[in-house]
Amino acid sequence: MANVLALSAPSDWRPLDPQNTLYLELGSGRVVIELAPHHAPKHVANVKALVREGYFDGLAILRAQDNYVVQWGDPDAEKKETRRPIQRAQPTLKAEFSRPLQEMRFEPLTERDAYAPQVGFSEGFPAAADPSGGQGWLTHCYGMVGAGRDADADSGGGTELYAVIGHAPRHLDRNVTLVGRVVAGIERLSSLPRGTGALGFYERAAERVPIRAIRVAADLPENERTHLEILRTDSKTFAALVESRRHRSEAWFKFSSEHIDLCNVPLPVRPVPARDKNTPH
Repeated sequence: MANVLALSAPSDWRPLDPQNTLYLELGSGRVVIELAPHHAPKHVANVKALVREGYFDGLAILRAQDNYVVQWGDPDAEKKETRRPIQRAQPTLKAEFSRPLQEMRFEPLTERDAYAPQVGFSEGFPAAADPSGGQGWLTHCYGMVGAGRDADADSGGGTELYAVIGHAPRHLDRNVTLVGRVVAGIERLSSLPRGTGALGFYERAAERVPIRAIRVAADLPENERTHLEILRTDSKTFAALVESRRHRSEAWFKFSSEHIDLCNVPLPVRPVPARDKNTPH
């Protein structure tokens, strides 16, 4: 894989769009989240509205469930008297579990999948598709970020968000609206102490991890942004990378399965080379 990436061209990489990048600021550092407006436009717009009104600032990570998810939001969300007020954003939205396949840029893998007729990538995100039903959706691979909800499919809106920190819970696909993925700093979430309450919730307020702030990258000066770029999933280099992981030829391997699971495909991210930071893309 390293050899494949070393031969990549600058055009094989795309910079993060600052209008669709969030910075989750914790005491331990920054978590960078790329949003997916092409897949959940209303939820993404609402999450950004919540961020811009400061909704998340001073709230907390509420839950760290081993081999599953880390979740953040308002600890008092169920208490009408003390919950964080929403100013301009929407408290709930109609679910955006999937979208018409004809509206998606979908690059399929050849592998079979237990959860979908086809899997692959769309706009740089792991995705799945049902050609006969004409629908496509994002998938719950490691690092994906979703909008929590109650039993009602339309009861979420982005006031509670979670990130996958364990083995891909693909059974959640098309049951939760996915809004993006963590592209840097996932270790600041995956290494958190596990909650001892049901579903990994922290049982005492002192256990919760405070959120200093969440910001849209575009709202910060250039010198305060994290400049990253991501390998384009529609590039020849990415296709070669997938092949290198599908057919393991390194000396250490004694057996190669000649297949790859969707959530086992690396999605490379790197700092923008210093010479390119001020170069138009």
